[in-house]
Amino acid sequence: MAGTAFAETPVPGGTKPVKMVVLGDSLSAGLGLSASAAFPARLKRSLEANGIVVDMINAGVSGDTASGGRDRLDWSIPEGTDAVIVELGANDALRGVDPSVTRAALTDILARLKARGIAVLLCGIVAPPNYGSDYSARFNAIYPDLAKSFGVPLYPFFLEGVATQARLNQADGLHPTAEGVDVIVQNILPTVQAFLGAISGQRS
Repeated sequence: MAGTAFAETPVPGGTKPVKMVVLGDSLSAGLGLSASAAFPARLKRSLEANGIVVDMINAGVSGDTASGGRDRLDWSIPEGTDAVIVELGANDALRGVDPSVTRAALTDILARLKARGIAVLLCGIVAPPNYGSDYSARFNAIYPDLAKSFGVPLYPFFLEGVATQARLNQADGLHPTAEGVDVIVQNILPTVQAFLGAISGQRS
């Protein structure tokens, strides 16, 4: 749950675990899934299978917009956090929120995390086509623009390989099944590994 303190994970050999938070919406909260099948839990498992030990907090809140994530940022990201994966904006796109509002909220999130010295991996969302090409162009540009301006790594589309694949989504067609989450984790894992590798020197 959001705001939960880190539980220290004993690590053989004295290696300090990376304290990581996934700040997101229902796609990371794991709507319709068990806690163990949600994205943060599955990512933690995959990282540790590759020798990267993490203390993971799932700060996903179903229904949250980028503005909602900004408003709860301080209590969702505890002191001592090393890294945050920001996965927000899907609800903004579904509801047709003005892209300038989404951009402003994500900008504030990145600025505040940078001020705290926390490394960020930004996950992009692609707007559905129903609001027209102008909306999609304005919305889709948010993520690469912010990644460039803040100098943070970008995973271009969080649902890569899963969106529109019926067998990998629940009945609503929007939220991944447990199998869909595993596909997301498999696809994003190299990016997360590179992200954590880049910050490991700063923590030694």
